Amino acid sequence: MTLATPTLHTARLRLRPFTDADADLLFALHSSAYVLRYWDSPPWTERARAERFIAMCGKLADEGTGARVAIDRASDGAFVGWCGLTGWNPDHRSASLGYCLDDAMWGHGYATEAAHAVLRWAFDTLDLNRVQAETDTRNVASARVLEKIGFVREGTMREDCVVNGEVSDSWVFGLLRREWRPSTVPQHQPVRVRRESGF
Repeated sequence: MTLATPTLHTARLRLRPFTDADADLLFALHSSAYVLRYWDSPPWTERARAERFIAMCGKLADEGTGARVAIDRASDGAFVGWCGLTGWNPDHRSASLGYCLDDAMWGHGYATEAAHAVLRWAFDTLDLNRVQAETDTRNVASARVLEKIGFVREGTMREDCVVNGEVSDSWVFGLLRREWRPSTVPQHQPVRVRRESGF
């Protein structure tokens, strides 16, 4: 079962499928130690990682297990980052949310806006009942992004990752369909990136 990667529009953003032309921008994003300081995988050192990431996005769609979209700013086409769902399980009607934004784009509410658009698509198109997200407990700004779009912090996974050689804890967040408020557009507040396991 395939899953067509959507093209979505918000007031300030365009979310679209990745293309091969995105490799350099994607590599620049994921090679930044500052951007990835809370992630459970190290910064990329080879451009080929970006090419594999883009190929994996296509594989997710082909296998029907998720969808990742590139985020562009509508006003000038500038690359903002990406957002997506992985681990889609139609039987359980569940999936996991992840996103990563260039640090030059932090503080404008883009993560909140993009995640809200992806969730609207997911609940409407995939008929999800639950979306899960995780973030390093030190990444308080990312936790605020999740809470602003309705996620509830459900617990802590203790010492579940090693980040930059340091053992770290993760918060687990969940958003249920009955709690989702699609008509509520989040206010633009400062944001930070989150980590997503296993891409």
